[in-house]
Amino acid sequence: MDFQGALTPLNEFLDRGGPVLLLIMALTFVMWAFILERLAYFFIAQAGDAKRALKEWSARSDHTSWTAHAIRDQLISEARQKAEHNVELVKTLVAVAPLFGLLGTVTGMVSVFDVMAVAGSSDARAMSAGVSRATIPTMAGMVAALSGLIFSNQIERLSKHRINKLADQLELE
Repeated sequence: MDFQGALTPLNEFLDRGGPVLLLIMALTFVMWAFILERLAYFFIAQAGDAKRALKEWSARSDHTSWTAHAIRDQLISEARQKAEHNVELVKTLVAVAPLFGLLGTVTGMVSVFDVMAVAGSSDARAMSAGVSRATIPTMAGMVAALSGLIFSNQIERLSKHRINKLADQLELE
């Protein structure tokens, strides 16, 4: 397999997008690492945490006193904390991605204006690199934000659903 040939279009795309595109790419990788970590937690480890909380609650003989309700609230709070871990960070990265795209737009437009100042005219060929540096990061930032937005909302909804389900199970015990 020719890895150099496969990387050539990616390198050309990154060159056309400018240095801000590398920042957007790094931000997207970090965001998706956290998204995948959260999905792995919900589909692998969260059931075990819920079972531990249910086991700890059912081991108690008293379920009606003020202390028992405080312990139940603590169990739910601990489960919520584990379920919502890094969700706000993912939402922040989703919000920052378009801002990096905007930064790419501004740097690309500065490049266009530099070419216009040096050339003394509006030579379309000379300005095309700057226009590319202005539009590609904008598009990349929006794509990263949209993909992260869909999954961050799903993770948040899944977290609330699982915590409410655990709270209901603890209520019935």
